[in-house]
Amino acid sequence: MMKRKIITIDEELCDGCGNCVSTCSEGALSIVDGKARLVKEDFCDGFGDCIGECPTGALKIEEKESKPFDIDATKEYLLKTKGREAVHKMVEAQKKHETKEHKPLVCGCPGSMSQSISRSASVAVSKKPAEPQLGNWPVQIHLLPLKAPYYQGADLLVAADCCAYAYAGFHHDFIKGHVLAIGCPKLDNTAAYKEKLATILSENDIKSVAIAYMEVPCCGGLVRLVEEVVKASGKNIPVKKTKIGIKGQVG
Repeated sequence: MMKRKIITIDEELCDGCGNCVSTCSEGALSIVDGKARLVKEDFCDGFGDCIGECPTGALKIEEKESKPFDIDATKEYLLKTKGREAVHKMVEAQKKHETKEHKPLVCGCPGSMSQSISRSASVAVSKKPAEPQLGNWPVQIHLLPLKAPYYQGADLLVAADCCAYAYAGFHHDFIKGHVLAIGCPKLDNTAAYKEKLATILSENDIKSVAIAYMEVPCCGGLVRLVEEVVKASGKNIPVKKTKIGIKGQVG
């Protein structure tokens, strides 16, 4: 036994959706009696790729006494249960983890891993600041009014709050022409987000919804939340999703 980071599951929060099972390359998770379970501790590498796919926040990485990750036993298990393709997928995932030049923070979220971002010194910097495009206030989802004149016929942008800092042209390319709603699916109360956005869609004439989210796993929760709200509204509202990379790239 050793003290290391490993996945833990809150059974009260788990709804048995199985998203975590399909994204765990090591086959460490399974659905048993309607709940996600850790198959064997030594199959979990502790990187938490499954966390961002959990819609209820039931998964997290914790540091505790556990058997060490056994890659050979994991390969053998995958070969017997899922075949060579699954083994290849796991090996590629491990290579990806090994090439990262950063380590997870205490919270265990892969999206919280620290890293330096290099910028080219040759990039020209405009002396004239860009014009702000924000057309509504407040913008934090918890603070948004349920009804407002600016919602009528509006294009709503639901954005993870880190996006504006990662993407330089966020005002012009995303906020312009939109009513803005920002939030963090990892740190905030997403159940309250869901209730607020559902009411806004039902009580107002929203024309379209755009989602801007970061490439980190936990941001996937914001996408699923908004898609569920739009679907539940029963309205034919088009949804556009845009993923922004930590280095500022789109897609």
